[in-house]
Amino acid sequence: MAPTKVVAEYAKSGRSTCKGCGKAISSGSLRVGSSGKGAGGFDMTKWYHLDCFPTKSNPIGSVEDIKGVASLKKADKEVLRRLEAGASSSEDKKRDCGSCSPSNDSQMKKLKVTADTKDGEVEFSDSAIKDNYKDATLTPNWKNFRTVIFNVKGDGLHDSAKIAAFDFDGCLARTNVRITGANAWSLMYPSIPKKLQGLYNDGYKLVIFTNESNIERWKNKRQVAVDSKIGRLENFIKRVEVPIQVFIACGIGDLFRKPSIGMWALLKEHFNSGVAIDMNQSFYVGDAAGREKDHSDADIEFAKAIGLKFYVPEDYFDVK
Repeated sequence: MAPTKVVAEYAKSGRSTCKGCGKAISSGSLRVGSSGKGAGGFDMTKWYHLDCFPTKSNPIGSVEDIKGVASLKKADKEVLRRLEAGASSSEDKKRDCGSCSPSNDSQMKKLKVTADTKDGEVEFSDSAIKDNYKDATLTPNWKNFRTVIFNVKGDGLHDSAKIAAFDFDGCLARTNVRITGANAWSLMYPSIPKKLQGLYNDGYKLVIFTNESNIERWKNKRQVAVDSKIGRLENFIKRVEVPIQVFIACGIGDLFRKPSIGMWALLKEHFNSGVAIDMNQSFYVGDAAGREKDHSDADIEFAKAIGLKFYVPEDYFDVK
């Protein structure tokens, strides 16, 4: 585990679990977390009740060192002083007892993978990351978390407060659902490579959020569906010559499939190194805007649910 930082906030829902005692952390209550990189290189935050937080492995010199403390109530800031170095030995023993230690195997088995699409909170552990999607093997540098396939952060992909997010099919690439193959696509608009390169050079992190239910539906041809989708995305990234973070929602009507915001929650909580996203500068581009010719309104509703500025590709890529 990489060096961690301590964060405090009010629980966004009642679905997170204390990594010390294994019990639920109630919605709205004060929780304290240790945030850092997991073994797989992903951003991980382990949440605890105040009295379960392991100060021995996460020493705190001052409450002011805790991320998020400025947004807490004055009374809760004072309560957090129990975590400061020099707290009474009886409190240290309570917090650092064996049953509350994050290294206790019996407690680690109780860790839950949860998501709340209302507040965008998603928690996961390294053990939930897999190299396959059900019976389909993923190519190197691609992983699976529940019903999402994503690419591992590669060279040049920088985290940023500015997010430029895009749909894939019908937005960046022209594809046909009836035709498979890594090469069965073409650029949607000629201006796309230059536009994406400009965003990258301006400090934006480029992200693709794409639905692909065929990976779930094609039970007898799932490997074909996986190879086709990943192959197209990899070839697209090579064509535009900029690094892009990709999330593929494979489920049907679940919390990760657009317009639900599960994929955005993953980016925000675990794939941006804790960098706060500037919603005023970030945006999303997609073709499913609920217009008469559109197949759905999933993209515009996805952007609305998150609070992102939204553009249709014809406008964003200056199609005349």
